[in-house]
Amino acid sequence: MPRIDIYGNSRQSTKLHELRRFFEALTLSGSPENLHVDNEYLLFLREVIPDTAARLKPIDAASDPAPSLALSIGGDGTFLTTANRIGGSGTPIMGINSGHLGYLSAADIAQADALAGRIVSGEFSVEPRTLLQVCSESPLLPPRPFALNEVAILKQATASMITVETRLNGHLLASVGGDGLIVSTPTGSTGYNLSVGGPVVSPNSMEWILSPVAPHSLYMRPLVVDDSSVLSVRVRSRSGFFMLAIDGRSTSLPEDTEVVLRKAPFRINVAHLPGQNFIDTLRYKLHWGIDK
Repeated sequence: MPRIDIYGNSRQSTKLHELRRFFEALTLSGSPENLHVDNEYLLFLREVIPDTAARLKPIDAASDPAPSLALSIGGDGTFLTTANRIGGSGTPIMGINSGHLGYLSAADIAQADALAGRIVSGEFSVEPRTLLQVCSESPLLPPRPFALNEVAILKQATASMITVETRLNGHLLASVGGDGLIVSTPTGSTGYNLSVGGPVVSPNSMEWILSPVAPHSLYMRPLVVDDSSVLSVRVRSRSGFFMLAIDGRSTSLPEDTEVVLRKAPFRINVAHLPGQNFIDTLRYKLHWGIDK
């Protein structure tokens, strides 16, 4: 059995029965010594399913061999956190949904125990996804500034709007007045981008989506640009600050900070079970085109 690293959300204790069944199925399908679990999540498992968790090892990044698969057990937020941890290693990530929507997940935790054998034996396909890289001279930029879903430039918790001056490959594109601007990857098109009226884009497309948030102009609409583009933004704000959120990891920056966005030098490999495809996921999880 190849090594599998497991990451999870330790704040979902309502799924204990399903978690127990899944981990029991995993350990029965292969060698438990090849199942390595993130330290924080392992502490949680040792509390809620101690007998099974006793057979699992903590992740040691320096140990050999490298994992052939990373499992992300939780919702989409957990998947994004796992992607940030995996970084440019190339290890495929499979989502097991124990949260609400789990759009990025390959299977639901309620059925995952029946799929454990296929997961352990490597019966999955891999789809590479592009990421955004955030660059700035600010020391406040969070570590590992890469986004699988989106980068959001937002106003702070005030009533005043901000103006986001956006340049595309050095040329002024627009000064967007409103609550902010979302720059989304194709993977993130069904996330925050969709909620502000941005288009849904096939995840293997080579594009970025620029979607204004509550724009103070009827003429500001979402824009799709080539993912080889370099975007730079500066913000004007009455508060003197703005919020930068990278896949939900947010930090406050002074308004004179320039933020540059470009394609990351690596991709995240998303693992799918056989038979899964983008269109079916749209229909089943977002009720795309379904008459009610």
